[in-house]
Amino acid sequence: MNLGAILASVAWLLAFPAFAAPPVVEFIATGGTIAMKIDPVKHAPVPAISGEDLLATVPDVAKYARIEVSNFSNIPSDYMDPAHWVALTRAVQDALARPEVAGVVISHGTDTLEETAWWLDLTVDSPKPVVLIGAQRNASEPDFDGPRNLRNAVRIAVEPDAAGKGVMLAMNNQINAARDVTKTHTSSVETFKSGDFGFLGEVDFDRVVFSRAPLRRQHVPIKTDAMPYVEIVAMYGGADGALVRAAIDHGAKGIVIQALGWGNVNLPMFAAIKDAIARGIPVVVTSRVPNGRVLPNYGFDGGGKTLVDAGAIMGDDLSPQKARILLTLLLQSGVQGQKELQAAFSR
Repeated sequence: MNLGAILASVAWLLAFPAFAAPPVVEFIATGGTIAMKIDPVKHAPVPAISGEDLLATVPDVAKYARIEVSNFSNIPSDYMDPAHWVALTRAVQDALARPEVAGVVISHGTDTLEETAWWLDLTVDSPKPVVLIGAQRNASEPDFDGPRNLRNAVRIAVEPDAAGKGVMLAMNNQINAARDVTKTHTSSVETFKSGDFGFLGEVDFDRVVFSRAPLRRQHVPIKTDAMPYVEIVAMYGGADGALVRAAIDHGAKGIVIQALGWGNVNLPMFAAIKDAIARGIPVVVTSRVPNGRVLPNYGFDGGGKTLVDAGAIMGDDLSPQKARILLTLLLQSGVQGQKELQAAFSR
C-alpha cells in the first residue's frame, strides 16, 4: 500500500469514533430462593447455585452489558443482618466507584429483600443504579422466575433514565423504590408492591419505562462496623409492655413500636415506653397498618399525641422493619435527641 492509501485509511478511521466498549454491570449474588434447588435428600429447596450458574440461564444478557459476577454469599435472606449489610454496602460502593461500571445488580432472597434495599438506599452514595432481584420459585421449578428478573435488572442498570433513582427492586417486570416497597404475598411472583405510591416503572420487551422518581431519599454514612442493638416490639390488644421492658433489660439502644392505627398504644405499653424514654432510649412509633403515616393525633393516654409529648419519635410512613434500619443507622452516626431524630424520619 502506498503512502497516499495509508494516509487515506488513517483519515477514514479518524473520521469515525471508535466503537464504545459495552457497559459493565457488577452482579453480586447473595443467595435466596433464586440460588436454590430441590435437595434430593431433604426434598426441599436449599442453596445450590452460584452467580455464574444463574447468569448462564440468560445468555442473551450479553447484548446489554458485560457482566462481572461476585459471589458475596449464598445464604437465605432470613440470615441477613447488619454485619452482612455493612459488608454489602462496601462491595456496592467499590463496584460503583469504577468508571466503567454502569450499575450493580444484586440477587437476594425475598424475605428480607425490602430491608436490604432500604439499607443500601440509605448507605450507598452514588447516582448509578443499584437493582435488587429475587425469585419466588426456585431453580428446580419449570417456571423459575429468576432468569427474567436478572435480565430485566441488567436492562435497568444500563438504562440512562435509571440514574439518580436510588436503590430499586425489580421483579415480575415491575420496578419499585426501596423506601416504599414491601412483600405482600408469601408465594405470588407479583408479591412486591409499593402501597399507595405505586411502581416506579416497568420493564417492557422493547424498553424500560419510568413513570415517577422517588423524592424522599437521604444518605446516612456508615461510621462503625458494630451497629447498635435496636429492637421491634408489637402492640396488640392486651399487650402488657413486658417486651418493651425486656428490650430495655437486654441493652437496646433504640426501640421501634409497631403501634396501632395512626400510632396508638394501650396504657401498659404507654407506661413501658415512657420508662424507656426516661432511660434515654429513643422510641420510634410506627403502625401495623400497611399504608399511611403515623401522626400525633389522639390525646388519650397512649394516643399518638401523648406519645410525642412523652418524647417519642413518629416513624412517618415507614414499616417497623424499615424504621428499625433508619434508627440503627442514625444512632451509629451520632444523631440523638427527639428533635434531630424526628427531622430524619420526616425527611
